[in-house]
Amino acid sequence: MSRRRFWKFCSIRVFFNERKEIGIVTNQVRKVVLAYSGGLDTSVILRWLIETYKCEVIAFAADIGQKEELDGLKEKAIATGAGKIYIENLREEFVSDFVFPALRANACYEGRYLLGTSLGRPLIAKKQIEIAAAEGADAVAHGATGKGNDQVRFELTYMALNPEIRIISPWRDERWSFDSRSSMVAYARKHNIPLLLTEKKPYSSDRNLLHISHEGGILEDPWAEPPEDMFVLTASPEVAPDIPTYVEVAFEKGNPVAVDGVKMTPAKLLDHLNLLAGRNGIGRMDMVENRFVGMKSRGVYETPGGTVLWAAHQAVETITMDREVMLMRDSLIPKYAQLVYNGFWYSPEMKVLQKLIDETQENVRGTARLKLYKGNCIVVGRKSPQSLYMEDFATFEKDMVYNQSDATGFIRLNALRLKIQALQKG
Repeated sequence: MSRRRFWKFCSIRVFFNERKEIGIVTNQVRKVVLAYSGGLDTSVILRWLIETYKCEVIAFAADIGQKEELDGLKEKAIATGAGKIYIENLREEFVSDFVFPALRANACYEGRYLLGTSLGRPLIAKKQIEIAAAEGADAVAHGATGKGNDQVRFELTYMALNPEIRIISPWRDERWSFDSRSSMVAYARKHNIPLLLTEKKPYSSDRNLLHISHEGGILEDPWAEPPEDMFVLTASPEVAPDIPTYVEVAFEKGNPVAVDGVKMTPAKLLDHLNLLAGRNGIGRMDMVENRFVGMKSRGVYETPGGTVLWAAHQAVETITMDREVMLMRDSLIPKYAQLVYNGFWYSPEMKVLQKLIDETQENVRGTARLKLYKGNCIVVGRKSPQSLYMEDFATFEKDMVYNQSDATGFIRLNALRLKIQALQKG
């Protein structure tokens, strides 16, 4: 073969290989598993995927505590064009394997947010990957926008669990022509897709057993007070009962196991506390947070049962955890919360961190008593068979176990470096 014919042959191969690669990127999707909620975004995306990729779409809805929001979801997905829909009850797994580990860490993002949405996304993405494997799907898709955190949480999980899966993110696709909610509403109406978003309530909500979040629309003004009819899980403190409710939460190894002496499964326990705390106005929180992608965002959250659990857990820890162990664990809370918030649930550093956190919880066993009253969650008692609190040592009354004069040398030794600094200045 001459040199000219050789290079012509190579050019033809490169041309067809490039066409093949382009085909893989743009057209050759046979079946995609979509994380589907039935809301405006994922309903439009479901139809858009079918029209754009000419592929079969399998809808997947994770039941992690949405309740009535799942009503009619199967019929809606099929009517919109889904070839099949999975609706899986993941409530127990969500609470036991995601909420409770975060509770053991006292995880709280930027000092306020108890990570309700953040904890749900890796579970949904994990199940998507499992369904894709079972169905022989070659792609997964989600409805997260290109501005939010969820796109990162979904896709980091996809890549961690199946690095070969194709990921379709419609909001970042160059063929995605929607630039506003109104354009999506028009598309949905054109295709006879039922709408849940109304002009009366122009904001989006996301619910699971740990919380419900509200954002967007009228809430984008950080000065505007949220309308009262927005709240779903919590009563206004003004109309909450005038008589306080007392509740006792028991823990084993840092996990809640019973409420008022009644043992419950993780999901049932959290659901019960949501009702109890919600009617007392517990768990409302309005904050401006820092998204992972770089912008600030205003969110309004309702976390009634979670607020009670976090307070109860810390109360039991105060009498069962060693001071230095607690100090070390507390120093890791911001990092733990950041990893969860940013979507690194399945990262190696998260695995190591969780093991350390769980080791600190071995002796966190006992019961906390709380008073719920008009938006306030007040710890009023704590007890444990493994309590490190010794009344004989702590009492201000006469005791036979502590020699107060021992404090003289203790104070002088700790003051020595301070005295030396003062002498040098003098």
